[in-house]
Amino acid sequence: MAIAFDLPTVWAFIITFAIFAYVVMDGFDLGIGILFPFFAEGQERNSAMNSIAPVWDGNETWLVLGGGGLMAAFPIAYGIILSALYTPIIAMLLALIFRGVAFEFRWREPRHRKYWDAGFALGSVVAALAQGITLGALLQGIAVRDNAYAGGWWDWLSPFSVLAGVSLVCGYALLGATWLIMKSEGTLQNHCHRLALRLGIATIAGIAAVSAATPLLSNDYATRWFAWPQVMFTAQVPLLVAIASVAFFFALRHKHDHWPFLIALALFALGLAGLGVSLYPYVVPRAVTIWDAAAPAASLEFMLAGAAIMVPIILAYTGYAYWVFRGKTGHEGYH
Repeated sequence: MAIAFDLPTVWAFIITFAIFAYVVMDGFDLGIGILFPFFAEGQERNSAMNSIAPVWDGNETWLVLGGGGLMAAFPIAYGIILSALYTPIIAMLLALIFRGVAFEFRWREPRHRKYWDAGFALGSVVAALAQGITLGALLQGIAVRDNAYAGGWWDWLSPFSVLAGVSLVCGYALLGATWLIMKSEGTLQNHCHRLALRLGIATIAGIAAVSAATPLLSNDYATRWFAWPQVMFTAQVPLLVAIASVAFFFALRHKHDHWPFLIALALFALGLAGLGVSLYPYVVPRAVTIWDAAAPAASLEFMLAGAAIMVPIILAYTGYAYWVFRGKTGHEGYH
């Protein structure tokens, strides 16, 4: 069957797009939370909050679409992954709830603002770390027997998954710093330029470390990346990462407002491309393919009709929100 009509493949791309949209859009506001302790109380923190206040709720729409789409389109994979990664996923969801409460209450209860600020930062760090650990645990492999999880409670925790978690925390913090370079001015912008330089180095080091460790996890990964002749194509991913890294530091040095953020997004897109090289066509690495895990064709067709309507609507209102609140932000609170 032609790729255009291969419904599991189509749904794999829809879910991948939703996950990337979530990482891009929620990544920078998680990053601002991660960086919150480094901002001065008062004007700097208020300006940072105001830069994401109009859009942060809508950013998490994509997480719902990605998780819901996985459950509906690939129910077998959803059951396996949730069973294997229950602990970090629940930690992520609780952290996202906690940071949302802290976000709202810091404006409405100024007497305890320092505690809500600490809660906002803690929730952001835990959510980002849990997401990275989840990704690392998925990459390292999940024990599967008879289309069910066959591993233990702590299989998700390993040096590789922790490395992936810490790297993602650095990457989200980089997105937050570059977002504020674009959205702020004066003292906060200068502060974020300094933070972005350090975080850029840390993020690129994290990308290099995870990329170097991934082929060591399995011969399958090593073959996908280094076997001839596909190495001629896969080698373009690290080459483009190197080019983007040089461009990032060039943009920072010349104090560009928008380019550091856009190049940071490009680094995340290249990371996603690397994941695609490693994983496709598996949804549970080396165990379950997208065709093995797919729901019946009639269900995929029915959901595709809904996605064809709803995804453009979500993109439209998201784009409109960002357009309305474009430009620099101040430090007065939203009420």
